[in-house]
Amino acid sequence: MTDEPYRWLEAVANRREYIRDQLKDATPAFAVSRPEGVLLMGVGVGQSKVFEIYDRLALAALGHSVDIERVRQTAIEAAHLEGFTRDPADVTLRRLLNFSLCPALKSSFEQVFAAPFLVELLMVELGSDRSSDVMARVNYDGSVRYLTGQVAVAHPSSTTESAATEWLQGQLTDDLGLKDVVSRLITAWRAMPPGKPFVTPPTDGPKDGSIPKPGLELALLDRRSSSRARYRILNPNDLA
Repeated sequence: MTDEPYRWLEAVANRREYIRDQLKDATPAFAVSRPEGVLLMGVGVGQSKVFEIYDRLALAALGHSVDIERVRQTAIEAAHLEGFTRDPADVTLRRLLNFSLCPALKSSFEQVFAAPFLVELLMVELGSDRSSDVMARVNYDGSVRYLTGQVAVAHPSSTTESAATEWLQGQLTDDLGLKDVVSRLITAWRAMPPGKPFVTPPTDGPKDGSIPKPGLELALLDRRSSSRARYRILNPNDLA
């Protein structure tokens, strides 16, 4: 009986190693807080990575497509229940994460005899202005980090994620149009192929920002829209 806590800790450690191994080849997802809104981007082959959650909330994810869908449904149901029982204005990202989604992810991770969620998440909330945008990095175990910069990257490797984020922070200036922003995000995506570290693109040479096919997904939580729902799917070929 005295060995039980140690067996549980060992099982959790093995579970963490298993999840990381399953996610190691997943492609990254991106979110950028811009004057016109919050831009989300993902590149997936045969699966969606970018989703609307509620009026001002959206999600970008990497991982197993079935688990991404389970997380999406959990977030949507929690957000709509909150909006119905309280008020749509009360549906905030922090409440959604702290009281619904993160506890569900933590519970799933710690149930060592059940399958875990194989996901890594970026979740965003559009504010009335750029300073009030909220971006959060959510891990498969339910831990969450609220981000303060204008760029968020989700990648299986924290080292690669940090390096790509730092590079993008220096690249994405407010004078860029959305087309140029997407081009730099694609350059960063190409610089971290699955299972390999981030390779800083050359500063004085051409950068490959050509649109990858298939699977590029773009969406904007549009700050300029007058409707309550701000989520808008973007066609990369139509960007200015």
